[in-house]
Amino acid sequence: MASADLRAELDCSICLSLYKDPVSLRCGHNFCRFCIVSALDAQEAAGVYSCPDCRAEYPERPALEKNRKLGNIVERFLSARPDMEETGIFCTYCTKSPVPAVRTCLQCEMSLCDNHLMAHNKMVDHILTEPTGNFGSKKCSLHKKVLEYYCPQDTVCLCVSCCLVGEHRGHQVELLDEASEKKKKKLRKYLEELNPQKAKIQTRLQNLQDHQRNIQEKASDKRKNVRKLFMDIKEQLEMAEKKALSEISRQEEKIVSQISDLIKKLELEEDELSRKMRHVEEMCHVTDPIRLLQESDITVCGHGDDEDIGGDGGEGRSEDDLDEVLISLTLHRSMRDIVTNVTSELGLHVPDILLDEDTAYRNVQISEDLKTATREYTSGRYLDRGRVLSRCDLSSGRHYWEVEWNQEGGFHIGLSYPSIERKRDESCTGCNDKSWCLDMSDVPCEACHNSVTSPLSVDTTCPRLGVFLDYEAGRLSFYQLCDPIRHLHTFTASFSQPLHVAFCLWDEASVRIIS
Repeated sequence: MASADLRAELDCSICLSLYKDPVSLRCGHNFCRFCIVSALDAQEAAGVYSCPDCRAEYPERPALEKNRKLGNIVERFLSARPDMEETGIFCTYCTKSPVPAVRTCLQCEMSLCDNHLMAHNKMVDHILTEPTGNFGSKKCSLHKKVLEYYCPQDTVCLCVSCCLVGEHRGHQVELLDEASEKKKKKLRKYLEELNPQKAKIQTRLQNLQDHQRNIQEKASDKRKNVRKLFMDIKEQLEMAEKKALSEISRQEEKIVSQISDLIKKLELEEDELSRKMRHVEEMCHVTDPIRLLQESDITVCGHGDDEDIGGDGGEGRSEDDLDEVLISLTLHRSMRDIVTNVTSELGLHVPDILLDEDTAYRNVQISEDLKTATREYTSGRYLDRGRVLSRCDLSSGRHYWEVEWNQEGGFHIGLSYPSIERKRDESCTGCNDKSWCLDMSDVPCEACHNSVTSPLSVDTTCPRLGVFLDYEAGRLSFYQLCDPIRHLHTFTASFSQPLHVAFCLWDEASVRIIS
């Protein structure tokens, strides 16, 4: 029937139920958003996406367009009166060929089709209702009469007898239709109040769904970029391997060739010596003295001018050995180029950060390479906070560096404007509006800016942090470099001055910059 056909058109081909938040693919087929997202997620491992209905393939994960019109049709379908065919109530009189009932007479307790309803209305004036097989709910359980009235005081439906006798006598009652209209009016008013709330929720839901879709698209793009990056790295590694192997083969071929030439020369010399030795042995057995004495002398070389075949025995690398340093340098240069290319692809700059001795407080020692700051132990009250800034400033771009500490004392790590106060109370990193830091001096650790703190969950057994700065975007992020890497905190700000790496150290703390 027509209703069944309409229902079939409103069913999702994946879950076989009415559409929920329907979306469309470019091929025109519709699905529940959850159903098609789950299907696409399952296809992602294979790297090929296709429509579950027509099998149309997409080279990239297809975008999902919300089908608002279809969603409205489903919503109206659900709110409409159930189709007569789906009620399961048939005309009482049509016994040979069941015909769906259109009304039910409560007095007669019979259901009627259109034809029998016309005949019934001509004979009696009974109360008719929607098709139903549950007559008990339509009649008074006490008097077995049709419920015709409503008592607002007791909020119950009544029959005529309930109004005339019993506990409801004298109550203000209303006809069911009138009471029903009043309640509908209240419900419509309530519905008007709910509509803005629903619209607000729908807007928020749409925003969340859009955000979810954006995240999925970004994640998909990131996966593609990472796959491409690793393919490039694999190609570069293969080239680096070929270079190193080629260098080994080149050296091997050169040295082996030289050794082969020496072997041939020595073999010739060995043959010549063997011939001379045989001749000498023959002469030793000659019994005729005249013949022996008249035989020409045989000169035996002392081989003092033989070429060195086993190295010169002095310092340095022997010329007839592999140059392992050259092989290592070939590999090192290839690996360095790969790291440089990867860093460039990721859009990161790894700055060479050096600490500025002129900014170090007197109880802070700076290493010769200007990478490590160590707080000296001082008994009694600290005279100042062990602060030091970096020489270089960061005023643009995206930068990343790492820091490790000795886990013996507390410290602050962060960034600061050069104009930070030098007075004792205001100079601590994070205690003013000119610095941002992680306070690693106590438990729990905290993120600090302008004396406003946020507690952090930090694994103190993992003594290395990663710091990322995107100056233009106003983002400063800290990561703990455990396995897996954990995001600790991100500051957002509109930076207006160059930034310097800043440390504040306590009680024998030592911090080293890894860049």
